[in-house]
Amino acid sequence: MRLSVARVAARLRDMTVPELREKYQEVFGEECRLRHKDFIRKQILWRLQANGDGDLSERARRRAQELADDADLRLVPPSAPRDSAARTRTIIREFTAGHDQAMPLPGTILTRKYKGRTVQVMVLDKGFDYEGRVYRSLTAVAEAVTGTHWNGLAFFGLRDNGGKY
Repeated sequence: MRLSVARVAARLRDMTVPELREKYQEVFGEECRLRHKDFIRKQILWRLQANGDGDLSERARRRAQELADDADLRLVPPSAPRDSAARTRTIIREFTAGHDQAMPLPGTILTRKYKGRTVQVMVLDKGFDYEGRVYRSLTAVAEAVTGTHWNGLAFFGLRDNGGKY
């Protein structure tokens, strides 16, 4: 008797995941470890079609086995690169829990154009480095750059218009 794929597909579409898992066990003869409804449904339909239409021919089965035998399979995952240059490019710093969340992490370089020149400030663990001098706050750096009082967060664009960081 020929299986009507459309009818079976319609019945499977109305089933819940637990019902599909039961049907999977009935069709495959093993417990279903899948939980995705559409994938379970497609697996069941595939198996029912394969059972109804017959399996691969012996010639196709032999060819598949030949291809599988010739395939170079990696049995061990690739190891981490042993390149010493790769290790030196990565700088590992300890993160301190007391870091002010309004400020960028230490090591960040803040850049701003001001009156035709580029101002670059490196964020340190305690302070800010600008042109070889360490300042306690971004406001102090902004004052040193402009000669007037500026909010450091606003000067370097770290504060939006709403006053949030």
